[in-house]
Amino acid sequence: MPIAQTGIASMQSETMGTRRFGRVNWLGLRTLAERESRRFLVVWTQTLAAPLVTAGLFLAVFALAIGPMRGDVMGVPFLAFLAPGILMMTVIQNAFANTSSSIVIAKVQGNIVDTLMPPLSPAELVAGFMAGGIARGAMVGGVIVLALVLLLGQSVAQPLWLLAFLILGAAMLSALGIAAGIMANKFDQIAAITNFIVVPLSFLSGTFYSIAALPPALEAASRANPVFYLIDGARYGMIGTSDAPPLLGLVVVSGATALLMALCWRWLATGYRLKP
Repeated sequence: MPIAQTGIASMQSETMGTRRFGRVNWLGLRTLAERESRRFLVVWTQTLAAPLVTAGLFLAVFALAIGPMRGDVMGVPFLAFLAPGILMMTVIQNAFANTSSSIVIAKVQGNIVDTLMPPLSPAELVAGFMAGGIARGAMVGGVIVLALVLLLGQSVAQPLWLLAFLILGAAMLSALGIAAGIMANKFDQIAAITNFIVVPLSFLSGTFYSIAALPPALEAASRANPVFYLIDGARYGMIGTSDAPPLLGLVVVSGATALLMALCWRWLATGYRLKP
């Protein structure tokens, strides 16, 4: 009788949606997050050192080509204005690359089932993939900020605001990377999304200029782009001034991130473009 009661209780528990390891599979979530982080740490010269070199080349080229002839922008030297934009642009591109490449590689190699079969809920899958993208974006951002402070003497006016926007930027593009990875079936498609969506959004979001200098129509279009608020928020964190209120930026970016996460959750829950 006790055994029968135990079996009935177990069946009722499963019916109510309670899993044997709790409402959250912390072990599985941690394992997926560690796997996604180790993916880029193993090749740190490509994922951490290379972005630093790329950001340095951007600054060097602009310093040599425009710097001596350009006056102050927003009350600061042009390079001080430019650095936060390049910083955020590098962070979001790396966060996007981490999650999108992970899913596409698994789909191309045919081992995506190894990620989908373990007892992980769609929300846990989203969180695990995003953890790797956020970790990579945060590390890339930290390395670049350290280089700016030590090598160029760049100060950080609002450290907490800068940290908040770096984390949110990495989170938003990590979620976008998951969506792109689900949509794409081969590397060419990911390259197209990167070249025609991610790069234009980052380049045309005030990375190299203040949107206040744009015609009204283009300025309005820029303010409708969530990536603008990431660039602008990083600039506020570094130099203490921005084109838009930083609190508004936090709200817009948080909302965009939540929408992308909901989309990823839906696609993972239904197996969209993942299951045969």
